Amino acid sequence: MQTAKKGDVASLKSYDVLIIGGGAAGLMAAGTSAGFGAKTAVVEKNEKLGKKLYITGKGRCNVTNSADLDGFLANIPTNGRFLYSAFSSFFNNDLVSLLARYGTKTKTERGGRIFPQSDHSSDIIAALSKYALGSGAEWIRASAAQILIRDGKIAGVKLETGEEIAAKKVIVATGGVSYPQTGSTGDGYRFARFAGHHIVAPKPSLVPLVTKERWVSDLMGLSLRNAAIRIKGADGKELYRDFGEMLFTHYGVSGPIILSASAYLKEKTPPFPLEIDLKPALDAAALDKRVLRDFTAAANKDFANSLDALLPKKLISVMIQLSGINSHKKVHDITKEERAFLVHLLKALPLTITGTRPIAEAIITSGGVSTKEIYPKTMESKLLSGLYFAGEVVDVDALTGGFNLQIAFSTGYLAAESAALSAKAET
Repeated sequence: MQTAKKGDVASLKSYDVLIIGGGAAGLMAAGTSAGFGAKTAVVEKNEKLGKKLYITGKGRCNVTNSADLDGFLANIPTNGRFLYSAFSSFFNNDLVSLLARYGTKTKTERGGRIFPQSDHSSDIIAALSKYALGSGAEWIRASAAQILIRDGKIAGVKLETGEEIAAKKVIVATGGVSYPQTGSTGDGYRFARFAGHHIVAPKPSLVPLVTKERWVSDLMGLSLRNAAIRIKGADGKELYRDFGEMLFTHYGVSGPIILSASAYLKEKTPPFPLEIDLKPALDAAALDKRVLRDFTAAANKDFANSLDALLPKKLISVMIQLSGINSHKKVHDITKEERAFLVHLLKALPLTITGTRPIAEAIITSGGVSTKEIYPKTMESKLLSGLYFAGEVVDVDALTGGFNLQIAFSTGYLAAESAALSAKAET
């Protein structure tokens, strides 16, 4: 990807398509636009392209999911139907093929999650950069101050240096406000408002949850691989249930099933009762028999020394505390009622969710440019001709599992295809 030199006004003069943001959506848009023959450039303020991609999936980068279209839509709680055209233009199989074409093979893991075979997010960034480089797109390392509007349509971008870059079409792919250290600082919302767009208030999604109970800090770092959770609303109605991996933190809970749960809580008001089933493979009756067998084998031991086969070490002291059973009580003296309550705790360990961690710690920003003001078949603004949006800046978000990155790639592709063909038609 060619880089325009700082201060080289000639190199900044005019483009068919100008993309603000060099993340997942922006890189896809750059390669696609230039591939359709449009003179294309990316304005990116970071020292590296795809900076947020480096940290996704704990550095492994869960780029997409193998689910079919219905499976994708089932995992997109916010405005999923808006994405029909984007997914029809460029979907998971297209992404896997493109990455392979540029040297990055992928693999599919549990839940249909697709990762680079190397487990290195840098390989995804390398492939996308090669895609853009091979297409001839340029990278202008600079900060965009504002979009330019003349005669009722887009005219380009003004940089913070004061320089103006003319463009027939502009694609805003700046991300949301999550992980601001990666450059996602809400600039796209400002550009959209300048064009007259409404912004759905940004909220954290795929974010760890804060709990009221202090004992969670004693479990910090404990990961449960096969747990089931159920979350209720203030009215007692179930809001969410899931099964999989979760993690205890010093402030509450995190991990894949907790992050996905947060996507369903963002429009609700806490507190939310949370129940954790520590033994989801067993119903209450079967679990009671299992506990009884363990107690029979440890009949002469103190209660505190009878749970090693049942629970992780870190969890034992907490369960003893919550059970109300004296830790030094001999197991053969534990009553049937006490054992029944212990089984209940194992099947429904109670916590109270009081809120989320800050939006800066969220994986995804929920909210953004209203989908009601964007044409879904082109990603072009309904309010300003020549202005397009792609990726997290749009009010669309999904659960964990690679769905959000595919949204970025699909909308980036569709916006770029639409913008490039439209710009070429004007030539």
